[in-house]
Amino acid sequence: MRGSVVGTAVTLAAAALLTAGTTTASASPPTTTTTASPTATARSGAGDRVLVDCFSHRNVRPTDFILACGDGNSRLKGLHWTSWGSGGATGTGTNWVNDCKPYCAAGTFHPYPVVIRLSGETQWKKHPSFERFTQLTLTYSGARPQGFQHVMSYPLWDGPTAPQG
Repeated sequence: MRGSVVGTAVTLAAAALLTAGTTTASASPPTTTTTASPTATARSGAGDRVLVDCFSHRNVRPTDFILACGDGNSRLKGLHWTSWGSGGATGTGTNWVNDCKPYCAAGTFHPYPVVIRLSGETQWKKHPSFERFTQLTLTYSGARPQGFQHVMSYPLWDGPTAPQG
């Protein structure tokens, strides 16, 4: 009896380890390096205007975009674009902002409707065949986060730069 209990315990432990290994492997991101997210690659080609994200991926008409690359405490979601091209891009969405009360890790995210405008264009250093937007402007159409102006403008990410040596 004791031998069968030990055998069953060993079998169950081995099964749990195999399941955990399989689950972890299937849930982890691929280890290959890509230059763009799959949806952005399919929708962007040389000459397109792109929005460069925190991970140096090119995006055309994204539905989601992180504004606060360092801590993720400000994110645009539910983006709908009405125009996208050489003259800029415009759209609407929701800016989800963490109130960081009592501190950011314990804060609450609040939604704020916004009108988005992308402007300024320059050659993207990482992929010179693409023009990237350089400025993002948000206009809050109702309530806005504490300390924010009705219109907020942000310079856009160009990706990491090599250390100057």
